[in-house]
Amino acid sequence: MTTASSATVRAVGITAVLTGCGSALGFVRDLALGMLFGADAGTDAFLVAWTIPETAAPLLIEGAMAFVLVPLFSRWIELGHDVRDLIASTLPRLCGGLVALGALAAAAAPWLVGWLAPGIPRPDLAVDCMRVASVTILTFGLAGYLSAALRSHGSFTAPAAIYVAYNMGIVACVVALREQGAYAAAIGVAAGGVGMVLVQVPAFLRRFGAPARSARRVPVPLIAFLPVAVFTLTRQFQVFVERHVGSALPEGSISHLNYAQKIAQVPMVLSLIIATVSFPQLARAVTAGDDVRARRRLARDLVAGSAIVLPSTAALIVCAPDLVATLLQYGAFTEADTAATAHIMRVYALGLLGQALVGIVSRTYFCRAGSYWYPALAMAAGLAVTVAVARPSFGTTGIAAANAAGITLTAVLLLAGGRRRVVALPLSAVAGPLGGLLAATVAAGAAGWGVQTLAAGLSQPARMITTGTAIAAVFCAVAVVTRAGAALTDDNDTRMRGRA
Repeated sequence: MTTASSATVRAVGITAVLTGCGSALGFVRDLALGMLFGADAGTDAFLVAWTIPETAAPLLIEGAMAFVLVPLFSRWIELGHDVRDLIASTLPRLCGGLVALGALAAAAAPWLVGWLAPGIPRPDLAVDCMRVASVTILTFGLAGYLSAALRSHGSFTAPAAIYVAYNMGIVACVVALREQGAYAAAIGVAAGGVGMVLVQVPAFLRRFGAPARSARRVPVPLIAFLPVAVFTLTRQFQVFVERHVGSALPEGSISHLNYAQKIAQVPMVLSLIIATVSFPQLARAVTAGDDVRARRRLARDLVAGSAIVLPSTAALIVCAPDLVATLLQYGAFTEADTAATAHIMRVYALGLLGQALVGIVSRTYFCRAGSYWYPALAMAAGLAVTVAVARPSFGTTGIAAANAAGITLTAVLLLAGGRRRVVALPLSAVAGPLGGLLAATVAAGAAGWGVQTLAAGLSQPARMITTGTAIAAVFCAVAVVTRAGAALTDDNDTRMRGRA
């Protein structure tokens, strides 16, 4: 294994562990919300306000800051320029813009609540929560900037810890201020955002030092932020559609949708770890015109991400009731809440592969000028499907199905368009391995249903563990037989070189 490969594996391992800790704390957060506040008008109001950080996170952390700044910092470092000049030129302008956007969001909170959830029972509480949550526009933007700079320089530990700090802030405030109801969660969101910045500052200062005054004004491709923002916001519009349609459904529907989505998306988040770590490498390969290296990197990311998401999809579908009950059915979260959430989660799980593929493939477009707008157009097509399918008459099932259908269409469009616009990835490089992984998923799901029936007499946690173990074992066995990991081998690299 080369030094570069060892560093990548080490970075993936560190990121995976810290992301897992962040996800675990996310479960603790959702468990605390469910236990203390249940699923009622108060939690619905908070979740409408949570739209602000839910939009700011993908836009400012995983989106614009990563897609634009990682390539920028990577090129700057590779050319041997002083990164402090880049920081001194860009960071003050960024902070000014973020403060203005945060103030605008706070002032527009009544209008935003009325637009997002016109039928919500507690609009006053939603407005108060949204104004507090608007602080995250500044803190998430700063967290995203620090993460982009550190990752470009090969430092992944502090950026991977941001969601640990974020969820710790929410949990602490929810527990300490629980007498204030759902408003305590909004305060926690603001505190967690501050924590995301503070956890990275020491590493940033060690790596780059304090930004010095610089008379040199570094040109930043601001035009690249616009298509990234449109793509990210269009993707986030799926959540807006859910909130809007869900507000016309019975009380607690928005909360059930939220809990189901948070659990179902954990495998997708884990699948993107590899792509996050490899993004600086992919950006350098694309900008340098090294098509072979870019194809190899993208193929490996696609297969590795799918290998995480697909068995998880089978497990979520089979084990949904036991999983939700084990994680959330405490205190005010009732058995009826568990049944509703589990049903929604099974439908959401059908779109997990699409979610992962969109996250992996979309970043390739932002490495090459001239292809920035295609992801936004593909996402708009997916959103159109979501809007068409999501109707109050279809209930929460229709909302979840609309989400899965829309994101799957987007994934197909991005894969097809990427071959012409960015990385000419041979279909055989991923079609064979993905076919094997899909076959393994079907076999694992069937085995899981059988084991769950046989284990009906066990407790819910024991049944879930037994079934999950069987699903994992069958998936791995079939994947080995079908050579589903072919895209990760040297033989596949040779095939891609031969087609260059």
